Amino acid sequence: MSLVEKITDWLLEKEEEAAKSCAVPMQEIEYQIAKVEAEKEKLQKKYDASMKELNHVLERLEKIKNIETLRCQTKEKK
Repeated sequence: MSLVEKITDWLLEKEEEAAKSCAVPMQEIEYQIAKVEAEKEKLQKKYDASMKELNHVLERLEKIKNIETLRCQTKEKK
């Protein structure tokens, strides 16, 4: 677990403790939820774009491999 994860967990534990005693304003919690959901959506879009790019590269490599395989097989038969 990284330092950032440890700090985040510690902060969330403190907020949870504060929420148990009604010390955290609902607006603050809703703001934090919205912020995390927006970040999650942004990361999902980056992930989807990266996967699309990698899949495209993989398809091209498979095509190159198939062409090379056919070419080599043709040369071997001659």
